Amino acid sequence: MGKRITVDPITRIEGHLKIEVELENGKVKDAWSSGTMARGFEALLTGKDPRDASWVTSRFCGVCFSVHTMASAAALDEAFGAQVPEGGRILRNLIMASEYLYDHIIHFYHLTALDYLDIMAIANYKGKDPELLAVKDKIVGLVKRGDTYPLTPRYEPDDFSVADPDIVIMAVKHYLDALKVQVTAKNMGAILGGRAPHFQSIVVGGVTQVPSAEQLGRFKSMLAEVTAFIKDVYMKDVLLFGTGPLFPLAKLGIGGGHLNYLCYGSFPEDASGKNLFFKPGVIKNGNIPKPEKFDQQKVTESVKHAWYRDKDPVHPYDGEQVFDLDKSDAYSFVKAPRYDGMPMEVGPLARMFVMQEPNLMGLVKKGVKPGAVARHAARMLETVLLADQMQVWLAQLIDLMGKPGFRVHDTDNYEPPSSGQGSGYYEAPRGALGHWIKIKDKKIENYQAVVPSTWNASPRDEKGQRGQYEESLIGTPVPDPENPINIVRVIRSFDPCLACAVHIIHPGTNEILKFRIE
Repeated sequence: MGKRITVDPITRIEGHLKIEVELENGKVKDAWSSGTMARGFEALLTGKDPRDASWVTSRFCGVCFSVHTMASAAALDEAFGAQVPEGGRILRNLIMASEYLYDHIIHFYHLTALDYLDIMAIANYKGKDPELLAVKDKIVGLVKRGDTYPLTPRYEPDDFSVADPDIVIMAVKHYLDALKVQVTAKNMGAILGGRAPHFQSIVVGGVTQVPSAEQLGRFKSMLAEVTAFIKDVYMKDVLLFGTGPLFPLAKLGIGGGHLNYLCYGSFPEDASGKNLFFKPGVIKNGNIPKPEKFDQQKVTESVKHAWYRDKDPVHPYDGEQVFDLDKSDAYSFVKAPRYDGMPMEVGPLARMFVMQEPNLMGLVKKGVKPGAVARHAARMLETVLLADQMQVWLAQLIDLMGKPGFRVHDTDNYEPPSSGQGSGYYEAPRGALGHWIKIKDKKIENYQAVVPSTWNASPRDEKGQRGQYEESLIGTPVPDPENPINIVRVIRSFDPCLACAVHIIHPGTNEILKFRIE
């Protein structure tokens, strides 16, 4: 058996995740992904008014909160028989797209860019730019005072770390600039959503408020500001790193995994809900040019290696939340979703492959393989797409508001039905999100949610198939077990988001290896 190392917790993500790997000849031979928390929100909803679901599920997470509200509202729309008016549909799209803008900016600059920078190279900057010199003075001053958070502690730089002082100092400046830009993007969502976090305006049947001309003017101005940063800074930084210093890493395809991709689709373009901006589809076994049609009946969840009562894989409508903490072969609180029995990757890379986004397909033709670097490229490309499309939706909304009969909510179908069920399929920034509800006697009989990180962070299933995090680590080079930087590079490229809870430790040794981590 090779050497085993554990990174617990994986930092700069939401929630608590443990990764254990077995190394052989300097590479990962096997891997285990453990979600070390129990969420249990679904159990809280049983017996409640169905309309409470949107408010409760938003609290799954303080990062990607609004998409749970949206997926829950979509499930309620179906269960209640509500028809969302055009105004409500467009407002929902604008609210949700705002979440993408701030989420993706935060992920690149504040959660992952540090994985690829030798921050201390800033001290060697010889340029004359006043703004960059101010950044240099700030960082060098922090080093002298021994107070370099949040840029440290960190893993040691390696062969893939960027050490060019000009590139590093510019990236750190953009890190600081992005802190302000993401606030603007969050405020955009709050204008239409009611507040941030946990938007209040998205409900079954549409939204609750009609924005004023002044609010739309502010939204438009903020969108222009954020779009400028996306195109002039974010896009150029990703292209610079991906086609320059990190191109060798991109060509290796480190972090590829199963090469199966799933996208539910989202952002409806008409009242039917069938024409979606992000197209639904499935890609199997790396057959990227030929996405298949998505069939929701093929979604199941396995609990074979999760701390839940044993049960054969079932569709989420029939899922349950019964814990079994003494289960001998379990190692995660994350279930194992499968599509047609296969593990799937969800998220920006899956969406852009299913969409056959021309720029990403061009990178593939140039030798960029699916993996950690490709995920960053896909995330940037869809951010650009959405920023542009938001201008279209905003113009449509303004035009629609000037016409007679403008509505944003189906008030005729707001009361709960005696019985029914509904599903809400949506694309969170991190990937395919599904909410399922069953109603009996006007109360919630069963509620289940399968979040993006459930797909990506899942443990093994009955067939022994690894989850996507686990599979993506196979073959990853870790030449120094005391500096497992490539492990976190791969995992953080997915933008993990696990619900907040408590840590657990190894029941046998009570010991966890310590690493210098960011």
